[in-house]
Amino acid sequence: MKLGDISVSYARSLLETADALGGNSRELQQQFSLSDSKLSQPEGRISIPRFMRLGFAAIEQTGRADLGLEMGKRVRIPLLGLPGFLAMTAKDIESACLIIAHYERLSSTNCRGQSRFYMDQGKGVASFYSISPYNDYNLFVVDSVLASQHKILEWMCGRSGAVERVEVEFAAPDYASAYEDYFECPVLFGQQRNALIIKSDALSWPLLQHDKNAFLNLKSICDERLAQASRERDLSEKVMDEIGPLLEGQTPTIEQVADSLGMPPWTLRRKLQDHDTSFQNLLNETRRGLAESYMKDTDLAIGEIAYLLGFSSPTAFQRAFKRWTSLSPGQYRKIKRSA
Repeated sequence: MKLGDISVSYARSLLETADALGGNSRELQQQFSLSDSKLSQPEGRISIPRFMRLGFAAIEQTGRADLGLEMGKRVRIPLLGLPGFLAMTAKDIESACLIIAHYERLSSTNCRGQSRFYMDQGKGVASFYSISPYNDYNLFVVDSVLASQHKILEWMCGRSGAVERVEVEFAAPDYASAYEDYFECPVLFGQQRNALIIKSDALSWPLLQHDKNAFLNLKSICDERLAQASRERDLSEKVMDEIGPLLEGQTPTIEQVADSLGMPPWTLRRKLQDHDTSFQNLLNETRRGLAESYMKDTDLAIGEIAYLLGFSSPTAFQRAFKRWTSLSPGQYRKIKRSA
C-alpha cells in the first residue's frame, strides 16, 4: 500500500550535506515539517516519497545534482544504526557486506525490494534494488546508497581499492564525471543493477574494529530487533489488506477489521500498540498509498477517488492529499504524468 520508509538518520545526513554545499537546512526542515524532535527520534522514520522530495528540494537549493555522492563523503557508521556497528565488528569485508544487506530492514523498508549481497564469478556484489523509472527525484538515492557503502567499507578496513567497479542502472547523468572522481574506479551506466563489485581478494580483508564478543552481543540484539520488525510487519500487512476492500464509500472501523481477522477489537488494538502503531495510522497509510496510485495510474476524477477511499467529500480528500504530499491531487498527477 505504500512505497516504504527509512530512518530519519538519512534525512539528517541529507540536511547536513545541504548545509555543507551552501544550502539552508532550516528552510528545508520547515518546508517538509521535519522538526528537530522528529529528526532526533531513535526509531524515527520518514517516508521514501517524502525523502525523495526532500532530496530534490535540496538539489534545487544547492544547485548540486551530485548531492547523493556528497552524502557518501560525509557518511558515518551511526547512519546504519545497530547493523552498522555490527558490521564494523565483523571479521572481514565479505561478512560486513552480508550483515549490511541482511539487517537493512532495521533502518529501511521498501515494497519495491531490498539490498542484496551475493557472489558472482568469484567477486562480491553489493547491490541496491532498482527504483526505476528514474527521474530527478530519485537518482540521488542510488548515488547516496552506493557512495555511503563504499565509504563505510573503506573506513572499516582502513584501506581503499576494494571496489573493482561500480554499476549503475540509469544512463550517465550530466554530472557523470563526479562518479569516477569519487569512487576512483570505473563506473558503468545503463547496467542491469545498481552495485559495487568487490574484488575477490578484498573480500577477506580484515576489519580494524573486529571483536568477536562485541560481534556476538550485537548480533543477538539485531536478530531480536529483526524478529520484532518481522512480527510488526506481518500484522500491519494483514490489517492493511483487510482495510483496502472495506474502504469504498465508507471509513472502515477497527471492529470490522478485527472481525475479519478473527479476534476481538480490544485484542487487535493492544497488539498494534505493542508494535508501536495504531489502527488509525494503518488506515491513513492505506489511504495514502492507494490515493497516490489512483492519481498516478488512473484517470479517475477526484470525487470518484474520494468515494473509493471512504472520504466524506472530495474536499476532505483534497485536504488529506495535500497534507500527505505537499501537493494538490491535480499537481501530483501533472508531475507524475510529465515524468
